[in-house]
Amino acid sequence: MSSIKTTSILGTPIEFLKGVGPKKADLLKTELQIFTYRDLLEHYPFRYIDKSQFQRISEIQSDELPVQVKGKFKSLKEVGVGNKKRLNALFEDETGEIELAWFKGVQWVRNGLNYEEEFVVYGKPKRFKNTWSISHPEVTKVNEAKLKLTPFKPVYRSTEKCNRTGLNSQGIESIVINLLQLLRHQIPETLPSEILEKYKLPSKEEASIHVHRPRALALLQRSLTRLKLEELLFLQLILVSNKVKVTTKMKGVTFKKVGKLFTEFYENGIPFDLTGAQKRVLKEVRHDVRYGAHMNRLIQGDVGSGKTIVALLTALLGIDNNYQVCLMAPTEILAIQHFEGISELLKNFPITVKLLTGSTPKSKRKVIHEELASGALQFLIGTHALLEPVVMFKNLGLAIIDEQHRFGVKQRARLWGKAEITPHVLVMTATPIPRTLAMTLYGDLDVSTIDELPPGRKPITTVHKTDSSRLHVFGFMEEEIKKGRQVYVVYPLIEESESELLSELKDLYDGHEALEKRFPRPEYQISIVHGRQKSSDKEYEMNRFIKKETQILVATTVIEVGVNVPNASVMVIENAERFGLSQLHQLRGRVGRGAEQSHCILITGKLKSPESKRRIQTMCSTNDGFEIAQVDLEIRGPGDIMGTQQSGALDLKIADLAVDQKILAKARELAVNILNDDEALAKPKHASLNLELQRLKAFKPNWGNIS
Repeated sequence: MSSIKTTSILGTPIEFLKGVGPKKADLLKTELQIFTYRDLLEHYPFRYIDKSQFQRISEIQSDELPVQVKGKFKSLKEVGVGNKKRLNALFEDETGEIELAWFKGVQWVRNGLNYEEEFVVYGKPKRFKNTWSISHPEVTKVNEAKLKLTPFKPVYRSTEKCNRTGLNSQGIESIVINLLQLLRHQIPETLPSEILEKYKLPSKEEASIHVHRPRALALLQRSLTRLKLEELLFLQLILVSNKVKVTTKMKGVTFKKVGKLFTEFYENGIPFDLTGAQKRVLKEVRHDVRYGAHMNRLIQGDVGSGKTIVALLTALLGIDNNYQVCLMAPTEILAIQHFEGISELLKNFPITVKLLTGSTPKSKRKVIHEELASGALQFLIGTHALLEPVVMFKNLGLAIIDEQHRFGVKQRARLWGKAEITPHVLVMTATPIPRTLAMTLYGDLDVSTIDELPPGRKPITTVHKTDSSRLHVFGFMEEEIKKGRQVYVVYPLIEESESELLSELKDLYDGHEALEKRFPRPEYQISIVHGRQKSSDKEYEMNRFIKKETQILVATTVIEVGVNVPNASVMVIENAERFGLSQLHQLRGRVGRGAEQSHCILITGKLKSPESKRRIQTMCSTNDGFEIAQVDLEIRGPGDIMGTQQSGALDLKIADLAVDQKILAKARELAVNILNDDEALAKPKHASLNLELQRLKAFKPNWGNIS
């Protein structure tokens, strides 16, 4: 009976909460996606301020950290009119004075201040001449009991619109207090008692109260751990459950034999020795495909680690067992390179390989469609064109997807639907991701990692240069070109932007013009490639570079993935501080593909932010894509790394994958153990888990489609 009551009160619309009302409710909904009591309860603080310490005004010496002072207002004065109105105040304690100023929400702030009462002021001070001042400080009456209850003050995320109507961090804290009083003894437990006892965790109600109203550091830390473990556990229960359904219950085709094509290619067709990592991953794949269960495996590996050879060997297993294979790439450039590379490797084998893209002529398309339907075409490589309804296979057994983060779930489902029995799926990504992110983003795939580069590959030398060194960089480029090498020069923009933020950036066309002056024709030839070109123009320019008809390729990040020119030995990245670590690493991976020493030159303006400094330092200190991915996760967080295709898939409210790796690993272990013991969560001890899981599935459909 209590669970029904509890569920109903948490689902109450937010406008019915004391202190909210219709106007604030509309803002909470549109700005912060807070619709119900539950949403507000789960709008957790993103940091805490230690409010147990006070300073005297005369003791303020630094502008690096916020300060907290206690005193009274000496003067309050509104200055200006309309949108330019501001509130100036002079605040004093027994040791001195400090100026305070508000430029927004002036009337609302003014109404809460007076000369009689004692206030606490908190904010980051700035010094002008000999006077300290604080803009938009937090101001609280000393006699308010809530201040005494929380030495660790919670700070909540808000927006500009919310701030203007009193729903800043302090305003949100006020309505959270009202909510917690209302929900006393009405927050249901979601975790089994054995988990709470084993890990000495507080109840859901205790944790919720102490995260919003912390009274002691130790209790706050235990409460945060409990809520993070809970959130990650339910995510992992969904992912592990999906994985079990896909890999053990969904029927898959069976590659029973290791046939002649595979054996011959493995022994005589590979132009180099496989690394230990490649052999290990191939063994994992071989285990998946031989038993009739559906394979759903991700192969992640750094640039140049040899994922394609493993995928090709898997394709030969399928063809040996009389199944067709397809490989889908996100761009035409990448699809063409896969087709040319695989065709060259298989030129002495009786296998039909064809290419299907948006540029394939109708006459050739018709032949491809007919040969697919008859089974005569064994291996089809292409782009999104493979998804067209007219493309039908006779017996598709394996679908290989390259750079999978660029394809949506529905697109992949359309590909799998082209076979009576769902084909095995092998996904490749050259964007290494940390184990913690793989555990969530690809939680229902088996993940294989090729963490070893082929022997003899020389590490790329990466250096950082400033704008003033550009002439020296041009000189180095000339030296490499005279050795017969080729050079990439990459820009973040296509044409000059009016945005103030980007106004200092060198744009592609200006850069192209400067390079043509420094490297004049006919001695030098320069190609230019960017995303706004027609496919035919892009392909023409790329082919000129591939055929060594041009020495320099000026480009945007359109060359980030899939361009393979072994003769290119220099990658120059202009305004490198404007790129993310993953992009920088992918761009760097365009060189270092031949036998010669390769170089990456990162040109930047003045590095202003700690994040940009760390990105550049990381690139110069390591070539390890997994180490770079970990730093990228720490700097940007998982949301940005996942990209637009995965947007909203990980709607985590309190856990942080960059710092909560141990908690995530524990959540994964718990989820596996729980489902091994009770797959349907039907046992009485798992009733609370089952109830919460059903609620989450109803409200978070994305969680089931993360991969």
